[in-house]
Order: sequence, then C-alpha cells, then structure tokens
Amino acid sequence: MSGEWLLRCDGGARGNPGPAALGFVLLDPAGRVAEERGRYIGPATNNVAEYRALIAGLEAAGRAGADPLLVCMDSELVVRQMTGEYRVKNAGLKPLHAEARRALAKLGRVRFSSIRREANAHADRLVNEALDAFLGSESPR
Repeated sequence: MSGEWLLRCDGGARGNPGPAALGFVLLDPAGRVAEERGRYIGPATNNVAEYRALIAGLEAAGRAGADPLLVCMDSELVVRQMTGEYRVKNAGLKPLHAEARRALAKLGRVRFSSIRREANAHADRLVNEALDAFLGSESPR
C-alpha cells in the first residue's frame, strides 16, 4: 500500500492532575480507520496523558506497519519535544519521552505536525468517552 498513514493522538485530564485518559485514531492511506482506542489511565497531568496517547498510537502504528506516518497532535509541547525543538525538562515526562522515542525507533518514516484542537475532534472524543465511562462508573457507597 502506498501513501501516508495518519495518526491522531490526544490525552486529557479533568483537573491537572486529575482523572485522565488517552485517545488515538490510526487511519490507513485510504482514510479508513485501522485502529482507534480511548482508555482511562488513572490520575495524571494533561502532558502525561498526551504522551501516553502518543505511545499507544505509535505502538498501534507499528503493529499495522504504518510507513510513512504523519502524527498529528494538538499538544505543541509534545510535538516540539518529539522533534527535538524543545528539551524535555520535566522529570516526570523524561521516561515517557524516552518510551515514545523507543516506539518511534521501531517505525519507518515518521513526521509530526502540531494541529489545532478542533482538527483533533475524533481523538478528543475518544478521550472524553473513556473519561465519561470511568467517571460514570464511580458510584458513592
């Protein structure tokens, strides 16, 4: 298959830190959904959730043999750290950045793009559905 695969990733926390989830959607070159996932990840910051979404998405891309791959995220921080434009200064993000780099190393050609939040609606919806499902399942005893 020729053409570019597309990975849209998003992470979010309700509160910072607070209950957090990841979401990603991987599209094949024809624009079909190859894999999508939303998953609650526990208490985390927004940036941790963004990295977790990226790692999960890169792992899915690896399973699918996605090459070349365009990764789109609305987290400018994560995109710029992954491209080397920003250094990773936060101690809590360093291991996640290293894990993302390891996942990236298993792929072929990958480029990153920082996009507006509105352009990431599908991944954002997966995050919110995972959070709603988890928070809705919590019942006072």
